[in-house]
Amino acid sequence: MYQQPQNQFGHPNQQPQNQQPQQHNQPPVPVGPPPGADTEQPTLSSSIGQLNQPMYQQPQNYQQPQQHPGQTGQPHQQGQQHGQPNQQGGQHLTQPTSQVQPAQVQPQHNQNNQPAPAPTPDQVEARLNPKYTFETFVIGSSNRFAHAAAVAVAEAPGKAYNPQLIYGDSGLGKTHLLHAIGHYVRSLYTGARVRYVSSEEFTNDFINAIRDDKAAQFQRRYRDVDVLLIDDIQFLEGKIQTQEEFFHTFNTLHNANKQIVISSDRAPKRLEALEDRLRNRFEWGLITDIQPPDLETRIAILRKKAATERLTAPPEVLEFIASKVQTNIRELEGALIRVTAFASLNRQPVDLSLAEIVLKDLIPEGSKPEVTASMIMGQTASYFGLSIDDLCGGSRSRVLVTARQIAMYLCRELTDLSLPKIGQQFGGRDHTTVMHAERKIRQLMSERRSVFNQVTELTNRIKHQAKQQ
Repeated sequence: MYQQPQNQFGHPNQQPQNQQPQQHNQPPVPVGPPPGADTEQPTLSSSIGQLNQPMYQQPQNYQQPQQHPGQTGQPHQQGQQHGQPNQQGGQHLTQPTSQVQPAQVQPQHNQNNQPAPAPTPDQVEARLNPKYTFETFVIGSSNRFAHAAAVAVAEAPGKAYNPQLIYGDSGLGKTHLLHAIGHYVRSLYTGARVRYVSSEEFTNDFINAIRDDKAAQFQRRYRDVDVLLIDDIQFLEGKIQTQEEFFHTFNTLHNANKQIVISSDRAPKRLEALEDRLRNRFEWGLITDIQPPDLETRIAILRKKAATERLTAPPEVLEFIASKVQTNIRELEGALIRVTAFASLNRQPVDLSLAEIVLKDLIPEGSKPEVTASMIMGQTASYFGLSIDDLCGGSRSRVLVTARQIAMYLCRELTDLSLPKIGQQFGGRDHTTVMHAERKIRQLMSERRSVFNQVTELTNRIKHQAKQQ
């Protein structure tokens, strides 16, 4: 009987990523056993039946992720060079391979100007976007915890945080983190089998497997991996049979200490149309959330995008774009590209007036007017019969403390200022003081009608003043 050679992970041997085939334009190498090989089929779900067909998969068009040598400020070093054997061996991913500097990036064409070789099957199977790495992820207060957890998972897959669930609104970086985990695992562990898939694609694959009587092939595709990255799990809501299949896939991977990372637009408890047993399993590991980025983070994202794409935009233009697009990173980066492309095509300099013209139709006319901390402090001081110096001073009188806390709360609600920046506005107070003030006013608003009315009245006055500016 034919025996396919295996590497030290117990996986079929695959071509190392940094070795090029001796001849170009060779046909893709099929993944899985050869025709006629006697393969052991996994147990099938009750509604699908048994199959005995070997699996073949054609590689998809995909470019290998690029290394970034000499990059400074990276949060982590890359793992060993591709193709170097893993000295750890064994059945599971237990220890990363030795840390070395990445090799220099090879040109896309050889000396004879021949096309670069097609990606190897293991590169195709990962299906990772080369742009989505930890090095290109901009860290801010809104995503710091999710980023740190993702790095920890990638460094020790299947260990402390399994599964990991990342939730947040669309366009905040969840997919970026999933791909970054995949890239980092593959750089640390030679031969690691990583698969990224959206829940919609998982569902379509499952439906096609039933239709084509290839269920065992489907199960091998998603269960014979070391790391499964599944995006937008909320898409499985209401799909009972797909949930059933994913439930068994989850159990198979988790019982084998294989890492599962899931993203969702909501916390597990809010996925009401998912089965309870799935939601409970999501809570076995670590749940992290990503919030909309604050102003400083949005500016940093635009700077990163401009540097990566070699776009020229002065700081005041970046700040203007960041102040107008506040909730979605994709829209934020799209606005920058739109401004710079307009300037390039019309041979005009990128300045504030041009940005205002280009983004006029992108920004709704009814968008909320800009509210500043000084505006809030002035209205609050006037409402309570105080001065701004009183709000910034050290007096602890009851009325003044309440007024100061309300002003801090409104700064959090109506501006994009970070906690430290708000503290600076109020006489250089610590950010923890601002956090306490925000929690205190939220509590008082739910307990005292008078405080609720004060905050409501002040909010209306501040917004009215902003419209007059």
